[in-house]
Amino acid sequence: MIIYPAIDLKDGQCVRLVQGKAENKTVYSDNPGEMAGDWQKQGARWLHVVDLDGAFAGRPVNTPAIMAIANAIDIPFQVGGGLRRREDVAEVLKAGARRVIIGTKAVNSPDFVKSLLDEFGPDRIVLGLDARDGMVAVEGWVSTSNLTALEFAVTMKGLGITTAVYTDISRDGLLQGPNLKAIEDMARQSGLQIIASGGVSSRENIVALKALEDCGVIGAIMGKALYDGKITLPEALEAAGE
Repeated sequence: MIIYPAIDLKDGQCVRLVQGKAENKTVYSDNPGEMAGDWQKQGARWLHVVDLDGAFAGRPVNTPAIMAIANAIDIPFQVGGGLRRREDVAEVLKAGARRVIIGTKAVNSPDFVKSLLDEFGPDRIVLGLDARDGMVAVEGWVSTSNLTALEFAVTMKGLGITTAVYTDISRDGLLQGPNLKAIEDMARQSGLQIIASGGVSSRENIVALKALEDCGVIGAIMGKALYDGKITLPEALEAAGE
């Protein structure tokens, strides 16, 4: 199982939000490239990058920071946040991302996802599956759609999506552990490969997620727990068997 240290970008800085709320912001670094390089030195094999400004604006905002990250590391990284046009997806991939995460636009326009899969392939396009009380959240988690997360996942699988970042918003940034049952149910019932996000904060959490590998759980995103020193990246990697 792969551990993805998270780099959340706001105003060009590395920050963490609690439950996606802009007012609950902690700044960890003014240098995203340096931060990315540090995670690579500690053993990360992948990074998870979110353009928070982009998620709220509906278009890429922190592309210079994404380019700085690409220039600072040799490992691959994925980017999400505000990618709602084909040219924006192409821009972020050109900036150095290995793959992009499509969330809000996938809810509003499944045809958009299909066109991206046709052009870039399923290895470059990942579904952003953000759930609040079992329903899909959109627009930087500000709004909740009338789609269930599972229904949405199955629809996207039918279009050719193979991997999803599944976030339980109620757990995000609270260090309370992931919603293991929801993650297992999503992996088993959707048939997608799941990267778990939200609340992953301890060795025990990682071991529990690793036990779901046979169901299709292939990775876990970690942010606040790493930044606040609740667990070190090497400890997390060891627990994940990397």
